[in-house]
Amino acid sequence: MSSNSQDQEIDLGQVFSKISALFQKGIDSIFDLFLFFKKNSLILAILLVSGIVLGSFLDKNNKSYNHEIIVAPNFGSSDNLYAKIDLLSSKKKENDSLFLHSLGINNTKHFKNIKVEPIIDAYKFIQNNETNFDLIKLMAEDGDLDKILKGDLTSKNYPFHVIKFYTKEPTTTEETVTPILVFLNDSKYYSTIQKEYINNVKLKMKANDSTITQINTLLNDFAKTSNGQKNDKLVYYNENNQLNDIIKTKDELVKEQGDLRLNLINYNVTIKEISTIINIKETEGINGEMKLILPTLFLFLFIFITQFKRFYKAQVAKRNLA
Repeated sequence: MSSNSQDQEIDLGQVFSKISALFQKGIDSIFDLFLFFKKNSLILAILLVSGIVLGSFLDKNNKSYNHEIIVAPNFGSSDNLYAKIDLLSSKKKENDSLFLHSLGINNTKHFKNIKVEPIIDAYKFIQNNETNFDLIKLMAEDGDLDKILKGDLTSKNYPFHVIKFYTKEPTTTEETVTPILVFLNDSKYYSTIQKEYINNVKLKMKANDSTITQINTLLNDFAKTSNGQKNDKLVYYNENNQLNDIIKTKDELVKEQGDLRLNLINYNVTIKEISTIINIKETEGINGEMKLILPTLFLFLFIFITQFKRFYKAQVAKRNLA
């Protein structure tokens, strides 16, 4: 028992001794750090101020502005939209200022990059379209639905897409947005298709108006007859619920007429501009943060280099003693 007690006292003594040594080592490290900052205070102050000044200068001159154009490609022109945006992007990467100038984008040095992305909306994709709904169901059986909705095969068929481009300086609609949209809509093929689409819509609306007029005449005749004596034909309609079907058909035609009128508005161009937002200042990443990053980086590098030199000298001294 006495031997065990002595062993425990020795073990506890060693533990407390180690804790005390670690505590003293921590205090020494803090004091060494204090002496380091005191000794190099002037250099550290210069690095800190230099980093803040240089970072502020970079923040001021390294600006970036985001711009977004939401568009709806009509007449099956999604592939054409993506192809033209890819062409614009490649011309910018090649610094082909002549091509960009020919489009009306004159300040090409500030024009940085451009891309187009689908606005993923599965509900819009399948709305009033059984074919798209069946297609999504079929494809979902063999794979991940999320990947299918974001895949190239599906994404280009969404009704809305967003064109994103970036500039180093604020821009205006006339300087960039208008030239881009004019370029996207410059197509003889789609101009011809547009005329046929509009003509077909007008013919459909005319036919719908004629059908609605006929239905109204029939309903008026029924109303007049219902106030007097019903004839055999109207009784037949009533008994077979055909009158309800006629009223339902009229409602569908009226709704379709409204949709067709909206289509005529949207069909005035191939790539329809829905909304445009310009001059969104880029704040993500390190944009606007260089005045904080550079001073921290300078201090870290100075401390690292100083400590490395100290470590190097200590290692050389050990080898010389050996």
